[in-house]
Amino acid sequence: MAKFKKAAKKASTGRSKASKADAQKQAEQLSRSLSESAQQIWLAGVGAFSRAQAEGTKLFDALIKEGMTLEQTARKFAGGQADVVRDAVESKVGQARDRAADTWDRLEKVFEERVNRALIKLGVPGRDDLTELSRKVDALTAELRRQGGKPAAARKAPAAKKAAKKAPAARKPRKSAAT
Repeated sequence: MAKFKKAAKKASTGRSKASKADAQKQAEQLSRSLSESAQQIWLAGVGAFSRAQAEGTKLFDALIKEGMTLEQTARKFAGGQADVVRDAVESKVGQARDRAADTWDRLEKVFEERVNRALIKLGVPGRDDLTELSRKVDALTAELRRQGGKPAAARKAPAAKKAAKKAPAARKPRKSAAT
């Protein structure tokens, strides 16, 4: 058994030298592979950065155009809504104006009726009374002219002129004896 152990030891020492060389080769291959992968990753990152820079400007310009389109659409929509709101407000203002005018007319009518009642209570002739009186005066004047007489106002006017001529002059104040 001791021989077997020595032979196993010799075989394992030989293998270990061979496996160390294999392991070293594998480590170098792995190191090269990792280095190449890292280099490829680095280059891919640089390429992505370059593409993002170049396409970023294009993307930015495309976003600006899309934003302008959306803004125009929003303005058209807002303009349409503003017209709808303006029409609704004008309608409401028109209704309020009509109601105010109706209310004002009713208030004016009530005021006129109260004033007329107060004037009637005071014995002041109304519009209808004055119109009737004026019509009667016109009818009497026409009748007088037809009969050949002059209206009373026409007869009194010349007399008033004569009376104005005969009116005594205003007295002058007397002078006092002291002066």
